[in-house]
Amino acid sequence: MKPAFSVRACEERDMTAITAIYAYHVLHGLASFELEAPDAAEMGRRRARVLALSLPYIVAELDGRVIGYAYAAPYRDRPAYRYTLEDSIYIARDAAGLGAGRALLEALLAACAQAGYRQMVAVIGDSANHASIGLHAACGFKHVGCLPGTGLKFGRWVDSVFMQRALGEGERSLPPDTA
Repeated sequence: MKPAFSVRACEERDMTAITAIYAYHVLHGLASFELEAPDAAEMGRRRARVLALSLPYIVAELDGRVIGYAYAAPYRDRPAYRYTLEDSIYIARDAAGLGAGRALLEALLAACAQAGYRQMVAVIGDSANHASIGLHAACGFKHVGCLPGTGLKFGRWVDSVFMQRALGEGERSLPPDTA
């Protein structure tokens, strides 16, 4: 039986744990193409940018400890992309397999659909990142492409995998504010 955890909005007090979770992935994994882990101040600035856009930034918590986080950010800055977001999800290395990733992604998708967004894009580092690819597929994402060798990390070329999922009506109708 998997332990029960909660998913809630990220608070300032969570940033130390989030910074540590992300640092591990930057320094030891291929999910992020960053080469140096950002410090807590930079992570706080990144969170503030997401929140300033009224986008979700959430955490999974187990026994009072943050074990993962997720957020949505604009896919691209150009106005035509204004209904499309990109998700980011990171789980503490000792919490992998508990279901926190799925709970976070499902909550993120629901919040973004509720806010009127129409598409979610996942840009996954490393075509061998079976955990992230599987998580996104389990949540309804479809594989839409792979850019081979777009990142150079740990002395090797790394692919970028693109997956996409419609939110709400997706592209089947225009958003109300475009009429």
